[in-house]
Amino acid sequence: MVTAADVKALREKTGLPLMDCKRALTEANGDAEAAVQLLRERGAKLNRDRADRVTEFGRFGLYFNQDPGAGAIVELKCESAPVTANEDFIALADGLAQQLATGPGADNADELLSQPSPTAPGSTLREQKDALFNRIREVFNVGRICRIDGPCAAYLHPGSTVHGVLLEGTGPDASKLRDICMHVAALSPDCLTVDDLDQETVENERKILREAALAEGKPENIVDKMVEGRIRNFYAERVLMEQPFVKSEKESVGKFAKSNGIEVKRFVHWILGED
Repeated sequence: MVTAADVKALREKTGLPLMDCKRALTEANGDAEAAVQLLRERGAKLNRDRADRVTEFGRFGLYFNQDPGAGAIVELKCESAPVTANEDFIALADGLAQQLATGPGADNADELLSQPSPTAPGSTLREQKDALFNRIREVFNVGRICRIDGPCAAYLHPGSTVHGVLLEGTGPDASKLRDICMHVAALSPDCLTVDDLDQETVENERKILREAALAEGKPENIVDKMVEGRIRNFYAERVLMEQPFVKSEKESVGKFAKSNGIEVKRFVHWILGED
């Protein structure tokens, strides 16, 4: 016989509706473990049936440290905006990033989901994800993943899940590294240094600037100097180390980094849903 206490205990263990728990216990003749397995199997089937649903919301899981150096960013998507603030959803996103950074690594989401969860001991990340689906009944998809083997800083704007920044770099003041991450989220640079720019794009910009200067009637002998001056504005729009620093526009990010003993090696800036 299934008692109310049995149903309550299964409800507390799984987080699923009371009627679902009661039906599972009844079918399992009161065996709680068998009932849990039934609920998992039903949840997995429902998940497969809903797999084609659109997941246009979500958040980034971030994990980083300076010593020992490691960092990871993982994109976790869901169906609706309210779920992005769910504590268990946040724990899953953070667990994915932590395991990616501190575990053996993974080439894709499927490999990562097969690994143990740091935020749900005793479960794999896939089991944690499936259990969350069973409780919330929304489809979750793991999108892009990236691991950096080196000292890292990161930034996720408070109250927003749209931008995620992971930066490989070192410096004596972690807060200043975070400030550069915040700058990346705000101004979306294309690359780290001028050398990282596509040279064909740069030469095309030089050509446009040269033609514009000639059209202004400037003497041929000073046009090249004008172009070199104006190309710096082009760099300042696209290159992180050349951009005016958001917290002090009197200096570039590069000068801010140098004056604070910061070395930036690379950064990852993702906007949710973009490839």
